[in-house]
Parts: sequence; structure tokens; C-alpha cells
Amino acid sequence: MIWKRKLTSRFESALGYAAQLHNWQLRKGTNIPYVAHLLAVTAIVLENGGDEEMAIAALLHDAVEDQGGVKTLEEIRRRYGERVAKLVESCTDSMTTPKPPWQARKQAYLDHLRQAPADARLISLADKLHNARSILFDLRQNGDAVWKRFNGGKSGSLWYYHSLVQVFKELEHSALVDEFERVVNEIHALA
Repeated sequence: MIWKRKLTSRFESALGYAAQLHNWQLRKGTNIPYVAHLLAVTAIVLENGGDEEMAIAALLHDAVEDQGGVKTLEEIRRRYGERVAKLVESCTDSMTTPKPPWQARKQAYLDHLRQAPADARLISLADKLHNARSILFDLRQNGDAVWKRFNGGKSGSLWYYHSLVQVFKELEHSALVDEFERVVNEIHALA
């Protein structure tokens, strides 16, 4: 099968920009460079039908939240256009520092997902799936110590991931949603 879509220099630019923005950032409680997460999310988006602009937004999905707020969003808009900026904004649960309280922020994000466009939901689902896979792996390796990394702790994190599964299932039926549910169920079983 010949792949008909082509990733252009815009994608290459976004890859470099994402690596630059997150250069010193590590995944919570690990020594894993944060860019590994961005690449994994982008791969899931591309593997599930995402176009180049969705892939660029996947690379930058945490840039606003973690690396500069509205100023970074405006730079993304300038560099990559309105659609990419809207996708990134749709995947962002906070643009302010300090962030709002964890529970309220997560509930607001769940509510937002119900109105989010399908292309933004795919990026969000890819993000949450990769996060859940990482939690499951770490839970198998380190047991309940993994929950100390998260502001919601064990009970809040379990609530949030279960709620995400419910929202994604309400909105669409896909193999990716099924995979996310399977991983979250494994997390619940081990927790």
C-alpha cells in the first residue's frame, strides 16, 4: 500500500519547535524526555487517519499548558495557522499559571470534550491513551507508588480515566476507544 499523504517541511518545523519548547521537560516522576510522549501521541494520530495539521497539533498539544500559555498559543497560530492553533487550544485544559484546582480543571475538560470537534478529540484520545499506557506500565513496575506523581492521586486519577472512557464512548465507536477502555480497565484491575 502506498501512503498518499506527505508530511511537509511544516511538520519538520513543528517537530523542531516542540523539541525546543519541551527540551528540559521530563515525564512526571521519570527520566524520560517529554518529547517521547509527544512523538507517541503524534504516531497514534497518524496511525488513525490524522492529517498533517493534526499531527502538528499532536506534537504541540501540551505546549500551551506547559510552556507559556496564551503567548505560546499565539506563536503556534503565527507559525502553523488557525486550524492547528484551534486544535492545540482544544486539547489544553489550562492556559493560566497557576492552574485552576485539579478536580474543577479535569471536570471542565471532560465537559469540553463533549463539544470538541472530532479531529481535536482524536488528538485528545491519542494523548490519553499514551498516558494510560504509561501509567499501566509504571503500575506493573512500581505498584501504587505511581499515584504519587499525580495531583489527583490514585482515586482522582482512576475517576478521571474512567470518566474519559465514558465520554469517548458516548461520542464515538472505534478501535482506538476500545483500546483506551481496555488499558483503563487493566489499570483499574491492578489498582
